[in-house]
Amino acid sequence: MNVDLHVPRFTWPGGPSAIGPTLKAQAQTAESIGIRTMSVMDHYFQMERVWPAEEPMLEGYSTLAFAAAVTERLRFRLLVTGVTYRHPGLLAKTVTTVDVLSGGRAELGIGAAWYEREHHALGVPFPPLAERFERLEEALQICRQMWSDDNGPYEGKHYQLAETLCSPPPVSSPRPRILIGGGGERKTLRLVATYADACNFGGDAATVAHKIEVLRGHCEKVGRDPSEIEVTVSFMEPDDATPDSIVAGAEALAKVGVSTVAARSIRPDPVAWLEEKWAPAIQELKDVEPASW
Repeated sequence: MNVDLHVPRFTWPGGPSAIGPTLKAQAQTAESIGIRTMSVMDHYFQMERVWPAEEPMLEGYSTLAFAAAVTERLRFRLLVTGVTYRHPGLLAKTVTTVDVLSGGRAELGIGAAWYEREHHALGVPFPPLAERFERLEEALQICRQMWSDDNGPYEGKHYQLAETLCSPPPVSSPRPRILIGGGGERKTLRLVATYADACNFGGDAATVAHKIEVLRGHCEKVGRDPSEIEVTVSFMEPDDATPDSIVAGAEALAKVGVSTVAARSIRPDPVAWLEEKWAPAIQELKDVEPASW
């Protein structure tokens, strides 16, 4: 079983000047204890549904590039890019740049976007939900085309590109992996079945098992082998969690087909949290085989 690291919060002791050193130490520690992929959020403001919007929030791809420069093996993605934040052609170029400079360690995490306040605050258009899903599908098509040998035009309902030239191409072969976030059963999981290499869910084992069954149905409809899709889950351990309880929780998810859990870094001392809680758990989870789905 794989363990990833998600960093949704940068409210650490020391203020803004401490964010860079703390993030660097966290990325290097994550790499040293065997974490596979590190992700951060793609927001302009902190999520007000969880913490105050005024809390520190970094631009996602700049943050990934910084962390990639101080590590050697750790992989990187946003969890997840909102489709409304960047034109798809620029998005593909940005992910490619991180991939090239990191030696093939970048992935694309993407979703339909939801945080209306930050869009209005910074003057970014926020279309209705149905249109955002249309744009998400076109963005996936554009990224895949830009990461192929087809440099020709793209004509969609919302995006029109005269050329899809992307030079240099990604180092990742055949292209950067694509993760689609969200558990919407009618639209999101259809897009996962059609375009993605991985998905990301939240919730307990029963909830995730249901989402996996829905995803299996979409795979059947599009003729996709479900085993090609990695199931990742955002892992929420309580403050009093121990390495043993973390392993038990992850094993319950593995039994329904989850192959990767993403630890959420929200503690004041993220390095100590990784070393004390997750380093021992990772050693145990290396031998856990997820059930096929």
